[in-house]
Amino acid sequence: MSSGSDDRSGLLGWRLQAARDTAFVGREEELAAFNAALYGGGCTVLYVHGPGGIGKSALLRRFAHEATVAGRPVSMMDGRMMEPAASEAGPPLLDADAVLLIDDVERVHGLEGWLRERFLPRVPVGALVVIAGRNPPDMRWQADPGWAGALETLPLRGLRAGDAQALMDSSGVPADLRAPLLAFAGGHPLALVTGAAAAVKDGGAGGRWTPDQDVVAALLDQLVGEPPSAAHRHALEICAHGYVTTEDLLRAALPEDAGTLFRWLRRLPFVESSSLGLFPHDVVRELLEADLRWRDPEAYAVMHDRIHAHLAERVRTASDVDVPGAVAALLYLHRGSGAPAGFHGRHDEGGFQEEVLREGDLATLLRVATAAEGAASAGRAAFWAERRPEAFRLYRRTETGEPVAFSAWLRLAELDEEELTADPVVATAWAHARATTPLRAGEHLAVSRLWALPPYRGNSPVTDLIQWRVIGNCLRAERMAWSFIQIPHPNGPWLEHLRRRCGMRDISGQSRQEDAACSLFVHDWRAVPARAWLERMSRLLVAGPAGDPGAATATLAVLSQAEFAEAVRKALRRLSRLDALAASPLTRTRLIAERAGRNPATALGDLLRQAIDDLREDPRSVKLHRALSVTFLRGTPTQELAAERLGLPFTTYRRHLTSGIERVCADLWHRELYGTDATAYRFP
Repeated sequence: MSSGSDDRSGLLGWRLQAARDTAFVGREEELAAFNAALYGGGCTVLYVHGPGGIGKSALLRRFAHEATVAGRPVSMMDGRMMEPAASEAGPPLLDADAVLLIDDVERVHGLEGWLRERFLPRVPVGALVVIAGRNPPDMRWQADPGWAGALETLPLRGLRAGDAQALMDSSGVPADLRAPLLAFAGGHPLALVTGAAAAVKDGGAGGRWTPDQDVVAALLDQLVGEPPSAAHRHALEICAHGYVTTEDLLRAALPEDAGTLFRWLRRLPFVESSSLGLFPHDVVRELLEADLRWRDPEAYAVMHDRIHAHLAERVRTASDVDVPGAVAALLYLHRGSGAPAGFHGRHDEGGFQEEVLREGDLATLLRVATAAEGAASAGRAAFWAERRPEAFRLYRRTETGEPVAFSAWLRLAELDEEELTADPVVATAWAHARATTPLRAGEHLAVSRLWALPPYRGNSPVTDLIQWRVIGNCLRAERMAWSFIQIPHPNGPWLEHLRRRCGMRDISGQSRQEDAACSLFVHDWRAVPARAWLERMSRLLVAGPAGDPGAATATLAVLSQAEFAEAVRKALRRLSRLDALAASPLTRTRLIAERAGRNPATALGDLLRQAIDDLREDPRSVKLHRALSVTFLRGTPTQELAAERLGLPFTTYRRHLTSGIERVCADLWHRELYGTDATAYRFP
């Protein structure tokens, strides 16, 4: 019995510590800084800070172990266990070789200031103090030059990928569960350990594992806590939903007290800042998103719609240089909708830069295009660069200036014979448009082409940047009928996403392209305009990956001018019959679609009546208005009776009626092409 009492392995505390030692992974840099201070080569005070669950307490226990091995006396204090009265007395005075570890310093009000101003200046030289808390040290540490050589700050971040794998090894996580667990928790230790326990227990989920609501709630309590109010919680949810949060984004989704809430967000330990705005740590973002979608789906949809509308408007109004970033922020909202990596817009700030093509870049274009797609494709790139240099963008590595890719956005309203024969991709696009629904007056089509060096093909930061530029071009274009996006060497997930989620068609089989490894995706922006396309994407996100893309939006009718005019004439004759108006192809045109929320037949009838009334605004058209009004608005049964009521010879009445119908057709056609906000067309 006596020998057993001397064996610490029989104690629960020893076993607990042994398990902690086994589970401890990584943190080499922090341990190196501590050991440097421990053995006399470093500072007197180490300040460790990081969000909840990031491993501060585990690191302090490791520090205690290292100090004990070194023969140093160790004292530990925990802000969670300290009573206010005890905190006023402060920690015990130290011997010159002592090590004091203070955890959760923010839990005791005023403790940090007391340590800085009163206690630490009395610590003997040689003693070592480690302070740990969620927030960085107060600015007054840095403002005091006396602390410059005595204090070292250690921000604690998530585990590296290898260390996260080692932690899962120690937790016994099977191989098929590791990818979804890492996707959820990243390198966050508490989220990894908590998720690992749940994932191992629910082993049948395999690669489909997602955290259940018990895990989400437990981690939210530990990592986020209870926000001060419902408005603060909503601000957190907005911050989690968008890629970055600025005060104007917060104001768009939460108009009240946006400035106050933004200042509160930026002080949170799990929220960081960049040149673009604020963003939460990944695991906090995923927890807040999962919680709101489960707890209040309607509120989630409302929040998403407001943020989506704000970011879509920013895409439309951004300066040219800011377009890719604005598109990336918009597409980030779709990160959970089954999009492949890269589409959701999480971008590497500054890794690559976009430039317009300059006069001296032609040789570089030829070299990159040749290496990317061969000499024939490079010749076509040079052909377009000489004719339309404004269509090209050059992409370089920011670090080295190395050119790695070129893109072209060819805006084409008409083609000459040389252009048709010079490029099989453009020829395919032109032939498809003419054979399907040709360009109407003032419209154009666009062809996107890409040349990227082999290491940068597929899902890479530079192709993401190019794709954001292409999508921005599509969303900002005026009078664009068709877009044709050539994707060299496409991968399966991208092809499926463009087909199923983006509603684009692959017409590679119709193409006379030089490379069979390219796909050519087409979209008719008259049939599904930019606003409807964005609404489709937005609805699919709210519906989740299982949502039905086909049910998300309707396709508009694309009529020629002659077809449109004939439909207007027929609708005027049937203006009093709502059922007849409902069958009109005009109800499926852009003209009516822009009057969202109304019955299409009612909207068409109101539009025709308004077009007739508008003729009164022009003194030269009053007689035309009278002819149309008597004929179509007052229900006159015959044209002869209409002429009689107007007191006009029948031939004069017919001339006025015909001219009036032509004016209405021209006015409505103008609005169909240029939008309902366009000024009505007027004859000279």
